[in-house]
Amino acid sequence: MATSELSLSVKLVFKTVVQGLSLVITLPFAVLAGFGNFSLMFTMFAHFFALLPGLPGDYLRVAYYVLTLRRCSLYSRISFGSFFAQSSATVGNGVYIGGYCVLAGCDIGDRTQIATHVQILGGRHQHARGTDGRIMGANEDEFEHIVIGADCWIGASAILMADIGSGTTIGAGAVVTRPIPTRVVAVGNPARTLERVIR
Repeated sequence: MATSELSLSVKLVFKTVVQGLSLVITLPFAVLAGFGNFSLMFTMFAHFFALLPGLPGDYLRVAYYVLTLRRCSLYSRISFGSFFAQSSATVGNGVYIGGYCVLAGCDIGDRTQIATHVQILGGRHQHARGTDGRIMGANEDEFEHIVIGADCWIGASAILMADIGSGTTIGAGAVVTRPIPTRVVAVGNPARTLERVIR
C-alpha cells in the first residue's frame, strides 16, 4: 500500500472515531431535547453547541443535529456561531454552513455551500399586527419551509425567505423574497436573476 493511501486510510479511521465519539457526547443532550421534539430544550442546546470553537465544535454541532433534526448528514460541516432555530430542518450530504448563520425550518440540498452570516427565515409572513396596530408574536402556523436545492452557493449575509433552485448562486447580501429558479445567478435586494449558469 502506498504511503498516500495509508495516510488517507488513517485519516478516515480517525474521522470515523471522532464522529462516533461526538455522537456519544451529544446523545444525552439530544435525549433531553426529545430528539428535537422539545423546542425549548432543542434551542437551548443548539445555542450551546454553536459556541463550541474549532474543529471539535464542528464535529459536535453536526452530531447534535444528526440526532435532533428531521435529517442531517454526518458528512456535513456547521461552523462556529451557527445554529438551527427549528428542528424541522434537513441537511444533505457534503453541506458546508459558514459561521454565524441562523437557520429556521429549511431543507438544504447535497453539497450546497453557505457563507457566513446567512439567515434563512421561516418565510415572509411570520408577524402580523393586531387591530390596535401592535406587532403580534410569531405565528408558527405561518412559518414556511424554505427549500434550497443541491449544489447551491449562498453568499455572505444573504437573507433567504423563499426557495432556491439547484445549482443556483445567490450573491452576497442578497435578499430573496421570491423563489429563484435552478442554475442562475441572483443578486440584490430584492434578489433578481442576472444570468443562467453555463454548465
